[in-house]
Amino acid sequence: QGRLLESGGGLVQAGGSLRLSCAASGRSLKNYILGWFRQAPGKEREFVAAISRSAATTWYADSVKGRFTISRDNTKNTVYLQMNSLEPEDTAIYYCATSNIITLTVTVMNVRNYDFWGQGTQVTVSS
Repeated sequence: QGRLLESGGGLVQAGGSLRLSCAASGRSLKNYILGWFRQAPGKEREFVAAISRSAATTWYADSVKGRFTISRDNTKNTVYLQMNSLEPEDTAIYYCATSNIITLTVTVMNVRNYDFWGQGTQVTVSS
């Protein structure tokens, strides 16, 4: 089955940056589309970004476009989320997940299309 382990979260001031990592064990990430989601207290889990198997294509939520960058290193079995210009509204638990979707389309934004999740890492942005 394997495991996904997120890291890199923490407390940062508005305007700052964080880089999240999600490392897999027991599962080869190169076989999957990878996504980042987040969930704030009292809110539903929402899509943040996704990346194709080859890393050639990415997809972002409008709220993070231009500020966040998703990348992957299949040799390290790891996916990353570089977050710049952070805002208090970005405060949430961030999760990585794998999907068997064939190509990167709007369907990557649907949480139901991901079948394996990490435990999450907390990101808190202070104003």
